[in-house]
Amino acid sequence: MNEYVPGLEGVPATKSNISFIDGEKGILAYRGYAIETLAERSTFEETALLLLDGNLPTRAALKEFDRDMRARRRVKFRIRELMRALPPNAHPMDMLQSMVNCLGMYYPGAEGPAGDAAADLAYVHDVSVSILARMPTLVAMWEHIRNGYDPIEPRTDLTTAENFLWMLTGEEPDRYIARILDICLILHAEHTINASTFAVLVAGSTLASPYSVIASGIATLSGPLHGGANQAVVKMLEEIGSPDKAEAYIDAQIKQKKKIWGFGHREYNVKDPRAVILEHLMRKMIEYREGRVGPLFEIAQAVERAATERLGPKGVYPNVDFYSGVLYREMGIAPDQFTSIFAIARAAGWLAHWKEQLGQNRIFRPTQVYTGELNRQYIPIEQRG
Repeated sequence: MNEYVPGLEGVPATKSNISFIDGEKGILAYRGYAIETLAERSTFEETALLLLDGNLPTRAALKEFDRDMRARRRVKFRIRELMRALPPNAHPMDMLQSMVNCLGMYYPGAEGPAGDAAADLAYVHDVSVSILARMPTLVAMWEHIRNGYDPIEPRTDLTTAENFLWMLTGEEPDRYIARILDICLILHAEHTINASTFAVLVAGSTLASPYSVIASGIATLSGPLHGGANQAVVKMLEEIGSPDKAEAYIDAQIKQKKKIWGFGHREYNVKDPRAVILEHLMRKMIEYREGRVGPLFEIAQAVERAATERLGPKGVYPNVDFYSGVLYREMGIAPDQFTSIFAIARAAGWLAHWKEQLGQNRIFRPTQVYTGELNRQYIPIEQRG
């Protein structure tokens, strides 16, 4: 095949049974389970294990996985010292990419399995737990270190979401808010072969260290056209300032052919099912707090109405980034940390794809359509004008 398809749009890159999307009907499923069902009934820990192993775990298997995750949250003090050496204005995603790679120098697994990686399921599971357990720790630690404080030690009596909020704030986590964060992690855990997952597949196909494989996913996710869009959404809403200015802003963006952050998705021609759930979660938070929330949600609602009226007929609707940042802002999380929370969750899907790639591995080596010149004559430097 020599036909060039920009962005590889619609070109199958692999076979997978991890997740499924129907963009016409607004369907997203992990391992055959509807995202709505998982958001309502599952936890991030259970969903991560479902993605990794392919089936809903037994009570015993989930208990063991959860226990292992809790036991491995701490990181060695040299990782902390490396983080202290970073410039305090470094973006959390740059920190996370660097430190996940560094984890491979201090924890087992970076050297790869002994023998066939696909057959060594114990190795794959062990290194997956090592990465999943420590990524939230790194993100929470950085919030304190970059502000000149010592990080807060993780706890083993809390869930992943609860412990993250504890480490981030130093306050006993509100269980209701932690459950909302837990659902956000479920929603962000997997989404077929997007840009960052494809980067993971390519790196994984070379049999690179799993820490480097996940670091490649983090690097790709950091871009504003991928995971970084949720931070851009909040900035956009703050610039708009009030609901009554939403229509004029949207009209100006459309006229100038500028991007409306949080709108449109390569896969969906309807409202992203994750955006539907996130909007519902925001309403639940408003109810829980008896209306004591900031203005961003009301502005977001006005933006959605204006943009949907104008762009909906073209299949452009809110995506997962549109409401996630609003929710995180209400939790008191800094906007530049939004994408790193996305990465914490998406690591579960990345590791599931890494495991699947090892089982059917062939190094990626796509071709190209050459558009340059041929048979050019070399001109000695003294003869060049």
